[in-house]
Amino acid sequence: MSDAPMSRPGETAGWPKLVVKYTTDEANIAPLLPPGLQALDPTVTVGVYCIPVLNEPEFGISVKIAASWNGVEGQYNLGMGIDQEAAVHISGELNGQPKFLCDIDFFRLGDTVGARATHQGYTFVEYSGSVASEGDLVAGDFTEHEWWTKYSRAIGGAAKEYDFAPVVVDVATTFEQKHIENLDGDLLLRDSPWDPVARYLPVNEVVSAQLVTHQAKARVITNAGPLDPDAFWPHADVIGGSRWPGDRGGPRA
Repeated sequence: MSDAPMSRPGETAGWPKLVVKYTTDEANIAPLLPPGLQALDPTVTVGVYCIPVLNEPEFGISVKIAASWNGVEGQYNLGMGIDQEAAVHISGELNGQPKFLCDIDFFRLGDTVGARATHQGYTFVEYSGSVASEGDLVAGDFTEHEWWTKYSRAIGGAAKEYDFAPVVVDVATTFEQKHIENLDGDLLLRDSPWDPVARYLPVNEVVSAQLVTHQAKARVITNAGPLDPDAFWPHADVIGGSRWPGDRGGPRA
């Protein structure tokens, strides 16, 4: 990849990413992880972004929890709400990326930063804050691992039967950080049956909130290995394209 800037001045795609990290109770993490993925710590990362996908700006939000796979530290992605339909099905069908349609409001006006995510009529995440200081950059390139799951249950819905048994997908992305700004503000999680972040991962303490500008140098998506299909079965029914526990594709009662 070239050293050209991610976007030219005035472009929407390529904005800094809003990254908010908070802690939740440790007991909340393990039940959301498929057996085989190991919890690392009770850190939840909420990211709000606008990046170019399919030649148009994609606004999105992700919710990730710290987890390792075969001793490699990374983050398990529970869901990515995005505002363009074209990328939803193809992302899941090819690579298991947990995308679903979502309305995203995300802006910076001077030193004021705001973000909001709404799905099925429920606003489930809000952030409002302001720039407080410049943050410290990580020196040199670094690689982050994100875990997705890919699988397909058997036609007809027979219990514990798959057309494609579950595997872990390793998304290894190498970044160079360009600029970081620390924020002071408030993260608000609202209860939603369709995006139950507040229900499953309530906030104990906000650890950090930042605007992060980075350049992706490389991205490699690979099949990282199989999950136990019987142990995975309780995790197979999810809400829409996310990885939140579901009931026939909708919220659990």
